[in-house]
Amino acid sequence: MGMLCAVSFNRYGRLYYLDPGELRPQVGDRVLVPTDDGPEVAECVWAAQWVGEDTDGFPKLAGLAQEDDLRRDELLRRRKAEAKVAAKRLIREHGLPMKVVAVDHVLGTPETGSDRTTVYFTAPHRVDFRSLVRDLGATLRCRVELRQLSARDSARVQGGIGSCGRDLCCATFLNDFEPVTIRMAKDQDLPLNPLRISGACGRLMCCLKYEHPLYQRFQESAPAIGSRVTTAEGEGKVVGHSVPRDSVTVRLDADGSRCSCSRASVCAPRQAHDQHYPS
Repeated sequence: MGMLCAVSFNRYGRLYYLDPGELRPQVGDRVLVPTDDGPEVAECVWAAQWVGEDTDGFPKLAGLAQEDDLRRDELLRRRKAEAKVAAKRLIREHGLPMKVVAVDHVLGTPETGSDRTTVYFTAPHRVDFRSLVRDLGATLRCRVELRQLSARDSARVQGGIGSCGRDLCCATFLNDFEPVTIRMAKDQDLPLNPLRISGACGRLMCCLKYEHPLYQRFQESAPAIGSRVTTAEGEGKVVGHSVPRDSVTVRLDADGSRCSCSRASVCAPRQAHDQHYPS
C-alpha cells in the first residue's frame, strides 16, 4: 500500500502515475517528472492519495516546478511551435506527401551537446526526406530527426474523441497495441461496416478486444442458434443470443412465443446435472 498521483504533459493527454514521495501535490500543481531527457514539467490532474496497490515499481516525482522550470517549459513549447511551422512550410516547398503530427524538442546540455528537434509525421509510403532534414536543420539551427508514424501511433499522438464519446483509449491509458481481427467483430455479432468498427486511425477499434473473451466463453457453453433445448416453459429452438445478459432467446414449440432463458438453465452440462440429481 502506498500513495500515487496522476500527471499529464498535455491537457486531456495520457495520464502517468507516479509516487509522490514526501510531496503532496494538488490538482493543478506543476510538478517535475523524471524522463530520459531530464525532468520535465507536467500538471497534476489527480492529487496524491493512498491506494491499495504496491507502489514500489512506480517512478517518483522529482519535485515541484519552480520559476526556472516553468520558464524552461515555456521555452520548449515555443520552440516546438516554431519547429512545427517551419517543418510544414519546408514540406510544402519540397512537395513531399508528408503530414506533421507532432514535434518534440530537447534543449542541449554540456553532456548532450546542441538542441535536438524530432518531427513525427505520417505518409502513405516511404519518403526520401534527406534534403528536408538538411534545410530544416539549417532553419532551426539544431540537430533534426524525422520519424514516420503508423496510423495507430498517429492517433495516439494526436488524440481525439472515439465513437463512444470518450477520449481515445490509445491516447489515455493503452500502453501497447494488441492485435485486433475481423473475427472479433463477427464473434460479437457486430455489423461488418468499416465505418462502424473502425477507430479514428482507420484501423479496427482496439475496444473490440475488450469484451471478446466474454463472448468466447459464452459460445463455448451456450447452445448454438438453431439447436433444440428444454426450458422451464417447454421445448423450443434457440433463435438468439444475448451475451451481455448471459441468456439465450428460445422460440417455444407450443405456441411460437419467445422467452429469454439464462444460459446456465439450457446448457447441456446444467441439464445433465438436473437429470442426474433431480430435485
